[in-house]
Amino acid sequence: MFWRLIFRSLRLRLQRVAIIFAALTVGASIVTAMAAVYFDINTKMSQELRTFGANFYIGPSHGTLLKESELKRILHHSPPGLITAASPYLYGIARSDLEKIVIMGVWFEDMPTLAPYWQITGSAIGVNFDDRNAMIGKTLAERLHLKVGDQIKLSKNAVEKHSFKIKAIVESGDATDNMLIVNLEFAQDWLEKDGLATNAFLNVKNDQGQVEQFAADLQQRYPDLEIRPIRKVSASEGQILDKIKGLMGLISLVILILATLCVNTTLIAIVGERAKEFALQKALGAKRSDIVKQIATEILIIAVCAIISGLIIGYFLAQVLGLTVFKAYIDMRLPVIPITILLSLIVAFIAVIVPTRRALDIQTANVLKGE
Repeated sequence: MFWRLIFRSLRLRLQRVAIIFAALTVGASIVTAMAAVYFDINTKMSQELRTFGANFYIGPSHGTLLKESELKRILHHSPPGLITAASPYLYGIARSDLEKIVIMGVWFEDMPTLAPYWQITGSAIGVNFDDRNAMIGKTLAERLHLKVGDQIKLSKNAVEKHSFKIKAIVESGDATDNMLIVNLEFAQDWLEKDGLATNAFLNVKNDQGQVEQFAADLQQRYPDLEIRPIRKVSASEGQILDKIKGLMGLISLVILILATLCVNTTLIAIVGERAKEFALQKALGAKRSDIVKQIATEILIIAVCAIISGLIIGYFLAQVLGLTVFKAYIDMRLPVIPITILLSLIVAFIAVIVPTRRALDIQTANVLKGE
């Protein structure tokens, strides 16, 4: 008899049940989408901010030069996966056939990650040991009237000369536009600074704020070095993540409040329609707990169906957000499902409190008499 009452009540009020179902589904969908993005945003945002380039600096603290071996030791002893790219930089003056120029020695292999903002005409050099090809800054190339495929010759004295083929022209918007970019080993040999570098730049993962702790640990172990995050980039990661997470939390809260109000008002209307039904049940001996159980079961059935629909819709909504903002799919993390279930049930519980109290306060005699 109990279940007949439940399903009959739901069937006879499909329109109002549909409103409750829609409100809870919207709430569950938004919570699912926002929670999925929230738990995956650290990885996605960290990848997105990699386009800013290097976010960590290592250099000598007393105006000397950095030992390449020291940098390699830092890289070797760093936590696995923490450093995604690194390169020493060595700057010096060299003489070309036309004028003195600045050369910059680097590890070519990691430059796409350390300087992703470089606009390259031609082909980037992909191996560290290439001493036959070089890349040249756009401003320097224009001044020397060089283009991709041309040769540039460096001269140290009457005997020592070296020719490079220009493989790419780089436009960076900074001092690099006035430099000839060569492999580090050649720069060290040509400038007679074997095993040395001016400084080094790293790309360090910062999705959990690791960069500050990493800098502090290194500074303790290498007190003679200047070690610091490039705050313009590393700080941006944390600030942007906090703001986006806060915005997602606010959106979820607003949607849940609106869903609660919608369910609450709809249930109050349903209780008003069913006043005679509840009064008759009381007259026939139904206890207050029986009425509470009936109303709770009805809303629980609607909530469970809404949660299932919300999880499915929310998953697809999360993918839309991921593709729109990060150009990548959002991974559904384990905490998303229990969070959605818990918050949806809380919304349903809060929304049903006032309607249930109204149902319990119905005056049996007055309602049955039609008053």
